[in-house]
Amino acid sequence: MEEHIFGTYATDELKITHHRAMRRGIQHRHQLDPHDPLPGQPVTLTVRVGPELDADGMACYYTTDGSEPHGRRGQAIHGAAVPLRRVDVRWDSLLWDYLTIWQGTLPAQPEGTQVRYQIGVWAGDGAETFADWPDAQLYVDKASEAFFHDRPLPEAFAPGDPTRGTVFTYRVDRAAPPAWAREMVMYEVFVDRFYPGDGRRWRQTENVSGFCGGTLQGVADRLDYITGLGCNALWLTPIFPSPTHHGYDATDYTRIEPRLGGDEGLRLLVDEAHRRGVRVVLDLVCNHISNEHPIFIDALKNPASPYRGWFTFDDSSAGYRAFFGVKQMPQLNLAHPGARDWMLDIARYWLREFDVDGYRLDYGNGPGPDFWVDFSAACKAVKPDCFCFGEIVEAPDVIRTYAGRLDGNLDFHVETALRRTFAYDAWPEERFERFLARHYAYFPSDFVMPTFLDNHDTDRFLFVAGGDKERLKRAAAAQMKLPAPPIIYYGTEVGLSQTRSKRGLGLEVSRAVMPWGKDQDAALLDFYKAIIRERQAARAAVG
Repeated sequence: MEEHIFGTYATDELKITHHRAMRRGIQHRHQLDPHDPLPGQPVTLTVRVGPELDADGMACYYTTDGSEPHGRRGQAIHGAAVPLRRVDVRWDSLLWDYLTIWQGTLPAQPEGTQVRYQIGVWAGDGAETFADWPDAQLYVDKASEAFFHDRPLPEAFAPGDPTRGTVFTYRVDRAAPPAWAREMVMYEVFVDRFYPGDGRRWRQTENVSGFCGGTLQGVADRLDYITGLGCNALWLTPIFPSPTHHGYDATDYTRIEPRLGGDEGLRLLVDEAHRRGVRVVLDLVCNHISNEHPIFIDALKNPASPYRGWFTFDDSSAGYRAFFGVKQMPQLNLAHPGARDWMLDIARYWLREFDVDGYRLDYGNGPGPDFWVDFSAACKAVKPDCFCFGEIVEAPDVIRTYAGRLDGNLDFHVETALRRTFAYDAWPEERFERFLARHYAYFPSDFVMPTFLDNHDTDRFLFVAGGDKERLKRAAAAQMKLPAPPIIYYGTEVGLSQTRSKRGLGLEVSRAVMPWGKDQDAALLDFYKAIIRERQAARAAVG
């Protein structure tokens, strides 16, 4: 049996909920053609109108100077307006009703233009309703929250204000992911679990929810091990101050967690990594912070706080919107200019002051495509060859809307295919190859999608394969032959596994401390070194 994916598509019931929610009201969902417009290319917008709305007319209001557009019933108040027309009527069996499909075209723009737009629909003398309404993503998040907290899925939700709408954004440019990202073999390090440092001992190794004592100095001390494996890029899970072992709930984004080695520990690691030709990528959570963060505490306690609008306070059990309803992780309202500018300054800071090489962006579908347009532009202005890739666990048609907004995304769909083929023996290899051909044809060639067999949020591959290392070898060999860059989760290459499944027991069970010396499977490590060498040689031969 396959373990669930931690996301809004975790079960068949959630998949159906997602489908229906995204077809209610007026939904655009960043559906552009082309997905990543080049200078001189016009852009076609596609919009779905669900059975709840009448639609006599529809228009897009847009600006090209970065300001927010405004318009009413087809007339621009600020910016310009273009009409959309109905092009199709479609039957949807999961809704058991009809949808109407509308399209319109925005004019081509010169390089460097940032287009911001809203889409409104109206009928008769009624008020104009703006996409995306209702807030389908909010409903999907609430349904997912209910699932992960073992509660019934909600039957209905407050649809929100139909006259506000979403401001969508795209940038016209020729930007592309850095060349090094395509050629990398990345190693994911959970810093607290990797190595304490030469001459130091683990604090403890039994409680996977507690602190174990790994440090940034420890990672630096083992860089030769990482490069000897064949890896030339390093992904560090969060290293900012946090009350938890995982760090995905930061209390401060201006410094590094002291128990991991503080700012000097990161400087040392980046310097030593760069000296060896290894890139260093930080794990950054833009979607949420810790409820112990001073900014959130001020917003929570003081209704007049300047940070109050940085969060969404509501009548939920937590009292505010939070990551999957987890009270300890309040969600940032990145549509607020202050919150957005704050997060962009954080991203610039670590690139500029510590020379890190990019970001793995946790729960990237939380902020949404619009935010990442500004984020990517801010990062590239500081370090043009930085690599910014998301963790977006969504359907491929949703993931594709992030092309041109992020450099790439972790490929959870290939992870699933690798597991079905080599761990569960549920797919013949012919089906695996057929899936890959279609999968890679579906996405733009300049959208980098790193592959992986396991990570800190999934059961380890060796565990789900029943401890069969031959299955792991076959999967790893197949991964190294894929065109996308591979990621290795620390310890997978030496046989690190787990004793229990994450299902019902928590995400931390696959985060055991890294074995060293005689506790490693030396033969498996040699196998990994060999297949990585083969990959690098094959790519060098192609040029």
